[in-house]
Amino acid sequence: MVRKAILALAASVATRRLYRLYAAGAITIDLGVGRTVQPLGPVTRRIAAPREVVFDVIAAPYLGRTARALGQKLQVWERGSDMVLAAHFTPVKCGLTTTVETVRFERPDRVMFRVVRGPVPHVAESFTLAEVDGETELSWEGQLGTDLWALGAWWGARVALSWTKAVQASLQEIAVEAERRAAPGLNQSPPSEQ
Repeated sequence: MVRKAILALAASVATRRLYRLYAAGAITIDLGVGRTVQPLGPVTRRIAAPREVVFDVIAAPYLGRTARALGQKLQVWERGSDMVLAAHFTPVKCGLTTTVETVRFERPDRVMFRVVRGPVPHVAESFTLAEVDGETELSWEGQLGTDLWALGAWWGARVALSWTKAVQASLQEIAVEAERRAAPGLNQSPPSEQ
């Protein structure tokens, strides 16, 4: 009886640890079996700033020097002229999730993200910037894929919800900074590092 209790406890601890590693993006299970793909977004936000300014706000921490203030959210591992490999850190209910993504830039109208490692085996998403009456319409959409049929679809729905919340928060930050830079009479340069 004691032996069964110990085995049950060990199995419970191992399952919880495996779940935490998977949710944190520390391991990615990509079986390619029973793949379910679901849409992300679209989410659209109107920003009172020119498209070039909005694009610069999005691209600056990736293509330029990443501000220390963003160090808890973003680390650029490799940097090219129009593409980077970056780790993103996102707080979620059960801790901190890390995704490693390629980020490609097509100035001035598109930024594309593709997950290399994360809590799901497939995510492809993009920001599209369109000029509308001197302002910018910033749209986000993509797709998220999981394996193992219904179980994967359930997991994907949970991840998609957290993913969408994180993107909505990013859109808010982008809008605030772009509108600050575009405001008449204000310095257009990014804030100094602290």
